[in-house]
Formats: sequence, C-alpha cells, structure tokens
Amino acid sequence: MHNFPFCEQDNGSILSASPCTQEKNKCHDKKTMNVDNFRLKIGEKEYVPIIIGGMGVNISTTELALVAEKLGGIGHISDAEIGYVCDRILKTSFVTHKRKKYLKYANNPDKSAVLFDLEEVAEAQKLYIEHTVSQKTGKGAIFLNCMEKLTMNSASETLKVRLSSAMDAGIDGLTLAAGLNLRTLDLIQDHPRFRDVKIGLIISSVRALSIFLKRAMRLRRLPDYIIVEGPLAGGHLGFGPNDWYTFDLKTIFIEVLSFLKKEELNIPVIPAGGIFTGTDAVDYLKIGAGAVQVATRFTISEESGLPSEVKQHYINANKEDIVINMASTTGYPMRMLINSPTLRYTIKPNCEGLGYLLENGGKCTYIDAYYNALGNKKPGEPLIIKEKTCLCTGMANYDCWTCGHTTYRLKETTNRLENGKWQIPKAEHIFLDYQFSTEHSIKLPKL
Repeated sequence: MHNFPFCEQDNGSILSASPCTQEKNKCHDKKTMNVDNFRLKIGEKEYVPIIIGGMGVNISTTELALVAEKLGGIGHISDAEIGYVCDRILKTSFVTHKRKKYLKYANNPDKSAVLFDLEEVAEAQKLYIEHTVSQKTGKGAIFLNCMEKLTMNSASETLKVRLSSAMDAGIDGLTLAAGLNLRTLDLIQDHPRFRDVKIGLIISSVRALSIFLKRAMRLRRLPDYIIVEGPLAGGHLGFGPNDWYTFDLKTIFIEVLSFLKKEELNIPVIPAGGIFTGTDAVDYLKIGAGAVQVATRFTISEESGLPSEVKQHYINANKEDIVINMASTTGYPMRMLINSPTLRYTIKPNCEGLGYLLENGGKCTYIDAYYNALGNKKPGEPLIIKEKTCLCTGMANYDCWTCGHTTYRLKETTNRLENGKWQIPKAEHIFLDYQFSTEHSIKLPKL
C-alpha cells in the first residue's frame, strides 16, 4: 500500500491514468519498432506519445504547438512574459502601459512598488491561449508550460491568475515547471476546471515528486502525468552547476517508476532531456514511459519563435559551445550557448515594462549586480556585469540562447545549403521522424 493518505476522486474511484497502451503494437521485431507502436493515455484520451516541450519566451509558438496537436501529440506553449508575447503577436500594449505607469522607478533600485495589474495579466493570458486553442484541428492537445519561478513581485497572486485564466481560456493541460510550488494546487482548488483540466509537473528527483504528492493527496488531486527532466535538458535545470554530469535521466526515470509502483500510483511518467532520435524514445517507451518530451530539435524548426539567424547559431554550435552557468536571477543553473548576447549585457534593469522575475518585495539579483557594478566603475572604464544577466530582457529579445545538451548534434538533422547556411526543417517533418524512424536513423528534410 502507498504511504500517502488514501486518495479518491469525487466519484470514489482511485485516480488512475495508464502510462502506455500497446494495443496497436503488432510488431515484435525490435529493429522495426517505432514510437507509433505506442500510445499515451491520459484519462480517457489517447495520444501519439510525443510531447513538444514548452520553451519560452515564445520559442514554443502557437504554430509549433498546433503541429503536434494536429498530428495527434501534445504541444506546449509557454506563458513566460505573457504580456510581452501578447503584444508581439496580437498587437496589444500591456508592456507599454506598465512601463508608463512605473516610469518614475526606472533609476531606482527599489522596485517594490512595481506590480503587475492582475486584471491585465488575466486578459493577456486569456487572449493568448484563446488565440492558440481556437486553431486546433487535430486529435491532440495543447498544454501550457507554467514556469512557477516567474514570481512577478507577487508570486502567489500572479500564479493563481495565470493558471485560472488559462483554464478559463480552454487550455487542455497545465504543466507546472521550474519552481515546484507546493501550494500551487491550493491556489486553484476552487476553480470549476480543477478536476477537469489535465495537470502535470516537471521534477528531477523522487524526493521532489514525493513532497509534491503528499500535498496533492490532501487535496485528492493527483497529477495526471509526471515529466522527469534529466541533466541534459535545456534552460533551467534541477541539478547543480558542478555535479549535473553525475546524474542520468534513465536512472532517475526508473527510480520514479519504482517509487510510483511501490506507492500503487498509476500515473504516466514522461522522460525529457537528451532524447534525440525516435529510437531513443522507443528505448524509454519499452520500459514503461507513457510518452517522451522533446524540444531541442524543434528549436530550429520553421515554426519555432527563434529568429532565423539564431537558428543558424544553434545548428553551428559545437559541444564546447554549450555551457551551464548561474547567470539566471532565479537561482537555478541554466544551459545555454556560450555566445549568447545576454551574457554580455550591461543594460539597465527593465522591470518597469517587464519585471517577470522580481521576487516578492521587488528584489532581483540582476538589479543588485547592476548597481554594484555601476558603483564600482571607475571613470573611463566600461561597465562590466559578470554575476547575473537581465533574463527578462534577454529572453524577450531572443538574446538568451538556452539550449539542450544535444544541440551540437543538430547538424545531423538537416542539410547545408550552397550558400553555407543550414536548411530549416518544418516541425511536422521532425515530429514524424520521431514517430516513425528506427535504428537511430534521422531523416533529413527534402531540399
């Protein structure tokens, strides 16, 4: 029996979700087995077991998520810097309005009074998500990657609005990421879709999962899926900057499966980080994965929000160009390309217009680093800020080139053109290659 308090759904049955059904798997030859031989089951729905991760700011675009949805998988969008994203896509003016409101604090390191208007946060969230889900054409789903570490100078209040508004707007699922706020479910337990919307979380250890589940049990609301993110993932990591290489995804994944089995909890487990081929995915599906989450190969797709020239930087990257640093103001290590422009930033903090990473009370380590560097700068010397970067501005301007460990392998997935640049593949091509490829083959896009 599980060691947590007994958990029932409102209908009295134990919450259950099948990790993977293999009814369509009639292929017994290991050499020909592919991802399409498996299906992910969440609740009563089945999906192609490929999930595109939620890369912000607006790298996982509406268009990219809709490709996965059309093909029967799951696509994520991200609500990171949602006001800014809405302004870019839907021509709203949330950032301009906020910047004008708080312009008098531009030269003040104290940002405690720089707050988001919760009604505007809700409006931006609804506009963006309705814009996305209204275009669904397939049998898949659109999930929202919600970075809980976007504290926005009012962590609980803004997080509640973000999640509630997403449900109001018709999102299919909520993936709780980068933060593991143990009170997140409490914030939305009274929402009418609390037991209807699919809720999952991203964890990197059994310990983190165990802590979250204890709270979920009290609310009788277990997660519908669990994404296990390993040390090769992109962006913020759940591992130390100096010991990440001592961990591996498969070991953590198996530990999570064993833990859930011991506790008699039947929840789909989805590995993420470093799954580069369809065969990599099959290796996990065969040992009990419900699906796989992939992202790196989609960063260079036509539908990705990265500018074309940045996609070329990603493809040209070598292994030594990929680093892990502590430049993020969240306190989490980040993996990114060493030539990311944001690592050379000396800009004034842009909290008046953005400010998504302001801690409660208006604190931010980049603000501290900026004003410390400014105070120590000698006349005639350039301003140098080494400790932190302005992540809000860097992500908004596509200057923070976060990436997965396998980014250096992107050259294997496309063609070099006569002009020396690389061909940019369509997301559908990448998705189908994951779905149908065998023996670690990678099909190149047609020229």
